[in-house]
Amino acid sequence: MDVNKIMSADILDLIFEGRNKEYGAYELRRTYNKRILTALLTMIGICILLFIGAVIANSAGKEKKQEMIVQDVELTDVKQQEEKKPEIPPPPPPKVEPPKIEITKFTPPKIVKDEEVKPEEEIKEQEQLEDTKIGAINQEGIKSDVIAPPVEEKGTGVVEAPKVQEEDYDKEFKTVQIQAKFPGGPEAWTKYLQRNLRADVPVENGAPPGRLTVVVSFLVDKDGNISEVKADNDPGYGTADEAVRVIKRGPKWIPAVQNGRSVIYRQKQSVTFEVSEG
Repeated sequence: MDVNKIMSADILDLIFEGRNKEYGAYELRRTYNKRILTALLTMIGICILLFIGAVIANSAGKEKKQEMIVQDVELTDVKQQEEKKPEIPPPPPPKVEPPKIEITKFTPPKIVKDEEVKPEEEIKEQEQLEDTKIGAINQEGIKSDVIAPPVEEKGTGVVEAPKVQEEDYDKEFKTVQIQAKFPGGPEAWTKYLQRNLRADVPVENGAPPGRLTVVVSFLVDKDGNISEVKADNDPGYGTADEAVRVIKRGPKWIPAVQNGRSVIYRQKQSVTFEVSEG
């Protein structure tokens, strides 16, 4: 290469002087900067397109978030069943005093002087004795000798207490002295529900944002077995079926107690599913 051309020649021309430039290495090195710039611009363009797509997808519809809340683990305080008090027997009727009958004192005949006769010892005339009884004293009262005093009824003196109806311990109790409870207490019951309930059920069924509360009632028998599990209400979107399913497959409970005996008790539980936008 001429000396004049060396001063103005490219570094690649100097390197490949006298070599086969058609082999490919020369062309690759010559277009290196152009290819790097093209790749960089292409990558930037792809990133911009991905970012715009994510923004559009975000603005088109926000993802729904769901949450499940277990409420009323501890039931309302139960009022103890009032025991029937025996009725107090009525007091006995007041004692009725028999009416007094007029009595005239009998005075045996005695011969004395008139001035020595006392008024109470004076012999009554026959007319005065017709409507009275003769006795040892003088007494004012009813002038009749046929009236008999009323007969006082005498009882045995034993008052029988009213019979108390025997409690039926095979019936379903709604109020008891000791409630049925889950083994481990309310905290264990809450953990069981939260671990087994599927909180995304209402979202999967198209529920709008808000709270959906289900009240479930079930029987706990004398042995602690659960039966007759049913939803007292149904807010929809599969929430009632889900709450019934989880409670129905739960373990045995500790039965309720009334008067020292295990009894059948109806328990209630409310579960709230919460669907929110975020």
